[in-house]
Amino acid sequence: MTSHRKNEENTMIFDHDHWQKRLNELRATYHIPGASLAVLVDGKIHELASGVLHRGTGVDVTTDSLFQVGSITKVYTAILVMQLVDSGELGLDTSIKDVLPEFTVPGSEAITIRQLLSHTSGLTSDFTIDTGRGDDCLTRYLEAVKELRLDSQPGSVVSYSSVGYNVLGRIVEVVTGQTWDDALRDRLLTPLGLTGTVTLPEEVLRFRAAMGHLPGGDLDPEPAPFWNLLPRSSGPSGGALCATAADLVRLAKMHLDGGIAPDSTRVLTSESVTAMQHFVAKIPDKWTSGNEGWGLGWMLYDWDGVPVFGHDGATIGQNGYLRIVPGVGMAVAMLTNGGGTDFLHTLLFRELFEELAGVRMPNNTFGPVSQPPRVDITPFIGIYKRQGVGISILEHNGTLHLVYETDDGRKDPSPPLEIELIPVSENVFAGAGGGQDWIPVVFSTLTEGLVYCYIGMRAAPKISH
Repeated sequence: MTSHRKNEENTMIFDHDHWQKRLNELRATYHIPGASLAVLVDGKIHELASGVLHRGTGVDVTTDSLFQVGSITKVYTAILVMQLVDSGELGLDTSIKDVLPEFTVPGSEAITIRQLLSHTSGLTSDFTIDTGRGDDCLTRYLEAVKELRLDSQPGSVVSYSSVGYNVLGRIVEVVTGQTWDDALRDRLLTPLGLTGTVTLPEEVLRFRAAMGHLPGGDLDPEPAPFWNLLPRSSGPSGGALCATAADLVRLAKMHLDGGIAPDSTRVLTSESVTAMQHFVAKIPDKWTSGNEGWGLGWMLYDWDGVPVFGHDGATIGQNGYLRIVPGVGMAVAMLTNGGGTDFLHTLLFRELFEELAGVRMPNNTFGPVSQPPRVDITPFIGIYKRQGVGISILEHNGTLHLVYETDDGRKDPSPPLEIELIPVSENVFAGAGGGQDWIPVVFSTLTEGLVYCYIGMRAAPKISH
């Protein structure tokens, strides 16, 4: 294909027309209203846009349009923390109690900065509460978090925790004397020239901004009833940070450049850049979260022996994807606003990395195997619980059944989801219900005999048989 051509300097020629056509085709195939794509290759950033920001208004997506990046925000918060480690104001093994003596969740005294960054703190996965729009929103959030209990002993279990990143946001505030939003702007966005990245809704109004879309009555999704439902107190974990795809790639380029900004300003030490990209926590099975484990903020992957790092994010009807391959100096970011975004991400990223850098993205399609193994299901039967979620694992005619119930305080909670579990390996099961794709359900047993059930990167401890 023409995308393989190189010029006299032996650098790759990015065929803009080819990739624009491919983005348009795949976006239409998977009924995605709009998408923005940025590709860093051979030191240059290439930007593409396709579709509309809002199916109701028909406003086109442009490369300077803003999308919500969701949990990719956690990387930004991690960078702020690592800057404080670089300055000596924090240590990775500093405990919460040393910075936030008022944080009195039972057992939390042993939690360290490193554990918060790598999702091994034991703090529960999700806890959302609206503490107002004031600059004290994170202070008030921590007051509410005191009522929670740890899901596991610090350092013993890997479990995705937005709560932990909101706590990190408050730690940034205490150490810097700034709000998380101001610290992010002054210490990261401005030095990197990320003029298309903002954290507050009133700032978004200066830009063309995407509206999320949710499944409707036909194949094309419909505009969501709300632009965002998350309060300001969720900012450090992924509440409302909005960015262009190109700004995500600029952030990635800083990591590829060893922590140096375009104007030669040092944003991070090379030691911190390296530390963020190296394994701190391995996950029980690759199906637990789709990656191999966690660094200090980054999701870490192994693409057939090639190290890769990145992060995904999702809000109401919007999804973001960022992947970086340091060995070839390439990064790809895509932001979308509804439809079959995972299919678009998988196909387009695979083609881009393989054709532009010769790096093969593994085909990690999940589902039942042709000959399911015989598994002793007895140890997995029981009740599992984490904040806002109850999971019942039941036996029915020799097979496991899962009942997933939410109890997060909403007036009208989602109805329980009940699915049959088909064994894929000794501790991994495939579940499907309501026409959804196959869902990995992973069980992990600690040496102490404690059993955890993983769904969507989040671990729930077994509380009864």
